[in-house]
Amino acid sequence: MQSQMTVTRFFKMKQKGEKIVALTAYDYSSAKIADESGVHMILVGDSLGMVIQGESSTLPVTMDEMIYHTRIVAGVAKNAMVIGDMPFMSYQPGLKVAIENAGRFLKETYASAVKLEGGATVRETIKALTEAGIPVQAHIGLTPQSVHMMGGYKVQRDEERLLSDARQVESAGAFSVVLEGIPSEIAEKITKALTIPTIGIGAGPHCDGQILVFHDMLGFNEGHLPKFVKQYARLGEAARAGIRQYAEEVCSGKFPAPEHCY
Repeated sequence: MQSQMTVTRFFKMKQKGEKIVALTAYDYSSAKIADESGVHMILVGDSLGMVIQGESSTLPVTMDEMIYHTRIVAGVAKNAMVIGDMPFMSYQPGLKVAIENAGRFLKETYASAVKLEGGATVRETIKALTEAGIPVQAHIGLTPQSVHMMGGYKVQRDEERLLSDARQVESAGAFSVVLEGIPSEIAEKITKALTIPTIGIGAGPHCDGQILVFHDMLGFNEGHLPKFVKQYARLGEAARAGIRQYAEEVCSGKFPAPEHCY
């Protein structure tokens, strides 16, 4: 890529049928790797609550924590658009709070856009933010901030509601929408119905783009993984093997060897 991605370029990619590559990143190293590897869109997700902080959900993440991580990522990304994820209760209390917090992402981190969860219920929020000059990525379907209302992380199958939510966020001014945990056939209908790009995560192959969590797709996380995750590497295993060898060599006196000494 010759220059940083923009909202306009994403529209053109959808029109041309070109797929959008999106990935999460939370720090300098992950952002640099993603940005240099052909990723078009980097989301600094509130998923850092689970991936980085070890929480059981995204709900405890604060605005200050999101600002901290987003500033680091936006500072290194030269090609990808950086999007700051608005955490729980950073926009729900009202339009004034939402505009102030979304503005912090653009002013304090140099991110290019924000993401917030919800369909029809956040239509007025999206409209207010876009009117304030803040690009918004919407997020419908399985919305992790509403995990307690949904009764867990469940696939969303209400086609009529999902199509309505998608049209509502588009009409409110969102430049793209994340479709999470939605059957492929419904996601395909949504993608065809909208003029803005759809970014899928657990929503099948017909979306305009795909996003995965950095640590999931590179195999840092173990245990149960969502069905939609494909691991393209096993870096967690490689890291443990390397550290075990390092520990053994330190304990046996093999490291540092003469070639590691001044």
